[in-house]
Order: sequence, then structure tokens, then C-alpha cells
Amino acid sequence: MGRKKPQKIALPPALPPEVPDEDVEVSDEDLEFVNENVDFAGFLSTLDTHTIDKHVNRVADAKKVGEDALEAAYEKRLQKNKKKKDTEEEDKRVEVERVDALPVKSLDGKLYYRTLSEKKAEGGELEDGAGDDQKDMGLVRLTKAEKRAKLKKSKKEAKRLDNEAGGEKGDEAPQAAVLAEIQKDLSAEEIFESKKQKLAELGLALQADPEANIKSLKEMIQLCKDPNPTIVKLSLLSLLAVYKSIIPGYRIRLPTEKELEMKVSKEVKKIRFYESTLLSTYKGYLQRLVTLEQDPKFQHVAVRCICALLDAAPHFNFWQSLLSAVVSSISSTDDVIRKVSCDTIKSLFMNEGKHGGEATIEAVRMIADRVKALNCQMHPDSIEVFMSLTFDEDLVKPDKVDEDKKKPKYNKNNKRKNAEEPAQVLQNDKKRSRKEMATKMREEVAADFKAAAFTPDFAEKKKMQSDTLSAVFETYFRVLKQTMHSTTTSSEVNGNSISAHDPHPLLSPCLNGLGKYSHLIDLDYIGDLMNYLKRLAGATNGLIISERLRCCIIAFRVMRSNLDALNVDLQGFFVQLYNLLLEYRPGRDHGEVLAESFKIMLCDDRHHDMQKAAAFVKRLATFSLCFGSAESMAALVTVRHLLLKNVKCRNLLENDAGGGSVSGIVARYQPDATDPNLSGALASVLWELNLLSRHYHPTVSSIASGIANMSAAPGQAILRINSPQQAYRDLSLEKEAFDLQQDVVKSSNKRKKSLPNGASARTSLETDIAMSDLVDEEEELSRKFCEHFRVLEEMKENERARDELARTKVALQVYEEYKQLRKKKSKKQVKTVVAAQ
Repeated sequence: MGRKKPQKIALPPALPPEVPDEDVEVSDEDLEFVNENVDFAGFLSTLDTHTIDKHVNRVADAKKVGEDALEAAYEKRLQKNKKKKDTEEEDKRVEVERVDALPVKSLDGKLYYRTLSEKKAEGGELEDGAGDDQKDMGLVRLTKAEKRAKLKKSKKEAKRLDNEAGGEKGDEAPQAAVLAEIQKDLSAEEIFESKKQKLAELGLALQADPEANIKSLKEMIQLCKDPNPTIVKLSLLSLLAVYKSIIPGYRIRLPTEKELEMKVSKEVKKIRFYESTLLSTYKGYLQRLVTLEQDPKFQHVAVRCICALLDAAPHFNFWQSLLSAVVSSISSTDDVIRKVSCDTIKSLFMNEGKHGGEATIEAVRMIADRVKALNCQMHPDSIEVFMSLTFDEDLVKPDKVDEDKKKPKYNKNNKRKNAEEPAQVLQNDKKRSRKEMATKMREEVAADFKAAAFTPDFAEKKKMQSDTLSAVFETYFRVLKQTMHSTTTSSEVNGNSISAHDPHPLLSPCLNGLGKYSHLIDLDYIGDLMNYLKRLAGATNGLIISERLRCCIIAFRVMRSNLDALNVDLQGFFVQLYNLLLEYRPGRDHGEVLAESFKIMLCDDRHHDMQKAAAFVKRLATFSLCFGSAESMAALVTVRHLLLKNVKCRNLLENDAGGGSVSGIVARYQPDATDPNLSGALASVLWELNLLSRHYHPTVSSIASGIANMSAAPGQAILRINSPQQAYRDLSLEKEAFDLQQDVVKSSNKRKKSLPNGASARTSLETDIAMSDLVDEEEELSRKFCEHFRVLEEMKENERARDELARTKVALQVYEEYKQLRKKKSKKQVKTVVAAQ
């Protein structure tokens, strides 16, 4: 076989000639291209130039020598590299100590000592000494004693290293835990601050340019779902400020499908996108608020945000949802939530210009429905908001005269003209059609403006006011009916928490509302209202004296507000007032209500029957002996008014036992009579004025003395006090402040002036001593009175505490009976199940 030809070696391509950097010319376009595309040349910095040069280097004069010489050159290079590698390995080898290993003698007579590679030597040092002779074949084996010593030494060294490592770990462990905790706190605080900063930036950007940054609302709503409750509260408040700033003054209407299919300009598209995004995010925000309202952590913040939004934008979309949430909170047990909600409803009622009255009537209807659903067991503030309503009394039907003026008048000449000119009518058909179209367009534009302006016309406003009034009076009548029904069935136990404390929580605000809007009540319902009030005033169970007096007061106000259309007998209410005077208690009942009843029922009434007036004069005088100075003063002012109006009743001031020449139908006075007309008060004498003239309070004693002397000087001015209410306010226990010492000094000065000069000089010392004793007595008397009233107040408080304790015991007893019944029922069910099995 012939010799194989050596394979040709593929030479690398020839390198370009080297050009010095100075001769290289770079154009401006190349520089501009390189500057613009700097990133594309980044790989040049990572090239391995050494490897490239190694592969590209050529053997000198390769073409001239030929392929065989080239192959020999490559083999020579390989041998050279191999030899270089062997020398490096020999240099790395470690010579074994001559004591531990015997040398080897070559044929030349040279001694060669055994060597060990550097890697094996290092490995041997790291390993235990027992395995050194096994790995290194050239080492001498150790004896057993040396092996034990070496092993023992290695164990001690290992134990020492372990102890040092354990001590370092023990020192580093608490430090690492503390560092980790600090790092965690720092990271949480940084995250919190970054979120706060983000909220502030998004809010400021939205307020600065809402249309450009409207998408930021979605990011802020996402932050409302953060696990950190502080971030959630800050997000809710930030969104509240943003929405109050960017909500428009009109209600947004989304485009229909047909409108979306139409081609519009970019501005219209931009506005549509802005409005749709605003509306969708606003809806999501409201849903989040309603959800968080149920969580105790966020309840206060959520309610405040809801109320603020409703107060700021009652015209905007979804205002019904906001109003429903606010109305559900007006009877909350939380005072803060209830106050905020009630203030918002009052603001809606007083600022109808923001919504045109639409929110007012809706709020009144919702409150009426809620009162009906809860059977009138709500907080009094829930219907106290009706007192903030305002009604326009000038809303009347338009006059028919104006309508008649607008109608064209009939004229005979018009008939002739219409008959003579039929051709002109046909010619003007086109003009009429154009006018009709223009009129129709104007009406549509006016309707759009009207809807946007929230200003209802006369008819709509009147209808809204009538609907609001009907809802308000429907609520008031429902409260009266429920109260009347509960008083008749007061023996039944009500489990509601409010009714257990106050069985009629809505009666007082209901009566206040009826008194304020009595002139707006429809005449068809006044008869039923008077019957309800009369039955409530005579109810002996369930109502306190103040509430029964309020019923009488409201009845008189309703009667006087509709005096022209009413003919109602109010005798029953006088009978109730006459009997309630005996049941009144100063600490338990309200004296202001009593004074108001005196003024409205007795002082303001123009005509009184003589028998009735005398009966009230006698009972009020007796009443003044039993109670405090404020009530006594109000009663005596009323007595003075009655005696001034009824001259014949002044016969009660005479001294004879029969009361003068007038005795009336009843010949003898009956103090226990329930009807003032049958009491026979004209047959009695006002002996109570003699005792009242010595009353401890100087104002009461002075007015009693003035009334007693009225028969002698009928035209004198007794006091400047004109009404019982003013008298009660001036002399109430809270404002009672008088100086008895001043009065004593004045009386002593009068006595000195009345005596002659010689007598006054002789008795000056005795007068001073007597005056000082009298002052001491008066101070002691005032102190005793204060102690007496303090004891009375403590007794009343004790009575209230006992009543509450009795109610609690009854409730606990009922609950125990209920538990026993439940246990019996459960036992019976278990027995039946066991028997069935």
C-alpha cells in the first residue's frame, strides 16, 4: 500500500495590513453613527484578544516551505508545549525528606529521592495523620505509639476548633436576630412612607390636571385594599378630597350604543373616557365605603367619607346610595356616627339649591319607611331632623284670571276676516310648520337646561312640597298611633333595648314637629289629630306628666293656627290640666313645660268661664304652697292674669267664708273634684295668699302680697313679669340667687327712719344686735333650705336607682324563665328522638 497523503490544513484568512492609528481618517458621519449606536459596540470590550491571536498566528514563510515543513513546525510546537508543562509539574512536586524514604540508585550511579505532587501533599495535610501513609506510598509507616499520640493530638485540635466555632456562633446569634428585626422594621417603615408619598403625589396630580391623570384613581382605589389599616384610612380620606375637588356640577350620562357607533372628534372621545373612568372609579369607591362601614376599625372613617360626599355632591350620580347609607346611620347607638349623619341630613334640608329638593323628599321618605320598619323604636334624633325642613307658604295655585287673559277674545270681525282670506291661510302653512318646528326645538332646549340647572318650576316645587309634608305628617301620626296603642297595652313586655329605657322615644320630637308645622296640617286630618292628643293627655300609663302636658299644648297651638276653619271643644284639655297639677313633681317633671301650659292655656286664652277660672285660681294658689319658688312664681303670675281678666273672681280675695255674694252652681268647695266647673271654687277664699306673703323668697312674697291687695287697688302695677315662662326662668333652681342679708338691711333702715331722733339714738345698739341676730337666723335658714333641697334630690336619685334595679331584676327573672323553658323543650326533643330510635 502506498503512503497516504497528509491532509491539507485549512489556513485562516489573511489579516488585513496593519495601519497606524494616526493614518486612520474618521468621518463625521461615522462618529455620529457610533455615538448614536454605542450599545451595539459593547461586545468589543469583552473580546478575548489573546485567544484570537493564538488561532490566527501563522508560521513564518508557510507558503515557501510547503505542507510537510508546516506539519513539522506544528509538531515541534506541540512538543515544546508538552515539555514546558512537564517542567512546571516537576517544579510543583515536593521532595520527600530523606529520613522518611530511601533513595533509588540509577545505572549511572546517581541517587534519586522520591517526590510527591503538590496537590497530594496539600490533601495529606488536610486529612488525618492516620491516613498519610496509605495515600503516600513513599512515606514510612508510623509505629503504634506514634499513631496513638498523633490521633490524640488531632482529636484535641478538632475539639478546640469546635469550641471556638461554637463560641463565635453564640456571640453572633443574638446580634443577627437583632439586626434582622431592625432590618424588618426599617423596611416596613420605608414601605409605609413610600405608600404615603405615592398617595400624596397621585392626589396632587389629580387635583392639578384631572383629565390627564384620571387613571391614577384606580391606583388609589387599589391602595384602599392594603393590609395596613392606616394606609386604608389615608387612602379613603385622600380619595374623598380628590372627588370633592374633581366632581363636576352636573350629573354624568354615559353614551348609548347608538351614540358610541357615531364618529366623534378626539376631544369628545377624551371627555367620554374621562367621564366613564370617573364614574366607574367613583362607583368602586362607594362600594368600598359601604363594605368598610360594617368593619368596626373603619366605621367612623367610612361614615365620615359618605356624609362628606353626600353633603358636597348631592346632585351627582349614585346619590341615592349615599343617602340610604346615611339614613341607616341616623339612629345608630354610636353618638359620633349619629351626630354626623343627622348633621348631614339637616344640611340637605337647609341647602336645597344644591339638588333642587329632590334629595329632600327622598330623605324624608326613607326616614318615614325606616320609622315604620322599626315600629317607632329609634333614637329621637332620627326624626328631630324634620325640624330643619323649610316650607314655602306662598305656594298657591296660579290665578285663573291670568289664564283667561292669555286666551284670545271672541270678536265678530275675526269671523269675517277668516272667511274672506282662505287663500292666505293656505299660503302660510309652510311658515306655520317652520314656526312649530322652531317652537319644538326651543322647548327641548329649555327642558335640557332645566334638567341641568336643578331648578324645578312652580308646579313641580308645589308637588314636591306636598309630598314632603304628607310623608312628615304620616310619620308623626304613626308615632302618635303607636304611642296610644302602647299605652293601652302597657302590660306587655317589649324586648327592644330602646323601649326598655324609654317606651316612647319618638313622642317628644313628634310633638315638637306638630307644634311647629301645625299651620300646614290639612283640615281633614285635624279632627283625628285632636282625638289622638286628647286620648294621650288622659293616658295614665306609660306617659310622664311633661308628655301629657305637651299634648295639651300642641292641641291649643293647632286650634289657634286654624282658628278660622275650626270649631273644636277644648274643655277636655282644661280638665286634664286641672288634674295634672296634682300629679306634678318638681324633680321628675319639667317645669318649663308646665309654665308653657299656663301661658298658652290660661293666660293667652281670651274667654274663660267664671267657674273654671275660679277653680284654676284656687288650685294654682294651693299648688304654690307645695313646690319650689320657680313653680310657685309661675303659678302666681297665672293667678294674677286670671284675676285681672275675670273681675268676678276677685270675690275669692274677700274674708267671708262664702266668698262674697257669688257662690255659683255648687254651694260648697270640693277640692277633690276632677272637673273645674264642678269644683265650687267661688265658695272658697284664697287663704293661701296669706301664707305665701311670708314666703322665704322675697319675689314670691311680694307678688303674693300684691295679689292679696288687688281688691283694694285694682289698677296698680304689681310686677313687670308678663308671662309664667319668664317667671319660671328667672327663679329656677339653677339660676336662683338672691341676697337675704340685703333685704334685712333695707328693712332695718326703714325702721330707723320711721322712729323719732331721740328714740333712734337710744335704740341704735339694740337695733344692731337684733339685726345681727336676724342675719344669722336668715343664713341658718338658707343653709337648712339648701340641705333640704339636697336631700330631696338624693331621694329622687335613689328612687330612680331603685326603679332601674327593679326593672333589671324583672328582666333577669324573665330571662331565667326563658332559659328554663328552652331546657325543657330540648329535653323533650331528646326524649322523643330516643324513643323514636
